[in-house]
Amino acid sequence: MFAHQTWSELFTQLGPMGWPLLVVSAIALALLGERLWFLLTTGHRGISGSFKRLQCTSDLELDPLRSRCEQERALASRAIALLLQHRAADKPQREEIAAVWLQDQRRQLHSGLRLLMVIGVISPLMGLLGTVLGLIGMFADLSGSSEPVTPALLADGLGMALSTTAAGLIVALPAIAGAHLLAIWSDRVVADLEHLFNRGNLWLEGLDPCCKTPDACEPVAVNRAVPAQ
Repeated sequence: MFAHQTWSELFTQLGPMGWPLLVVSAIALALLGERLWFLLTTGHRGISGSFKRLQCTSDLELDPLRSRCEQERALASRAIALLLQHRAADKPQREEIAAVWLQDQRRQLHSGLRLLMVIGVISPLMGLLGTVLGLIGMFADLSGSSEPVTPALLADGLGMALSTTAAGLIVALPAIAGAHLLAIWSDRVVADLEHLFNRGNLWLEGLDPCCKTPDACEPVAVNRAVPAQ
């Protein structure tokens, strides 16, 4: 049915629900693209590499490292910069600062995902509404026609009415799947950032529990946290 029709003909078949479905599909596509770009550019870049940079940095180079990390876009680099910025604070205070920062990042990473879920829920309902309106119109035309009702006529009318349901499902499937997958990805990023903060805090205190071999990381013998003045 769709193979021999143009886009304008397909859009015409959607009837009054054509424009609403087009609007929600454009919003869903824009949200998916923006969230994917945000995660690719900031979310999961250099989690282990960022800690290695911190691990292999001497005490005198911590401030230059902080300045470089503040200028980078990756969340891991910004986490390192925040950790170094407050290294003079006590460990419990650094943990509270990290918890607040992580909550802000979680909110940013999940931004727009609820709207995607809403689009995934309402688009099939919009398609169903279009189908019901189409069926009402089809039966109204049949009741006012004196020509005999043939199976071909019914099949064509039903096919046109069901087009809106198909369009609604086409919009809903990527919206719902994308929202869930992006939420899983975002939660993974936040969990990795939390692990980075925990290791960084221990490293500042002179500990590194994940160091397995003597030359796997720089030997730590002193507390790198700056004493509070």
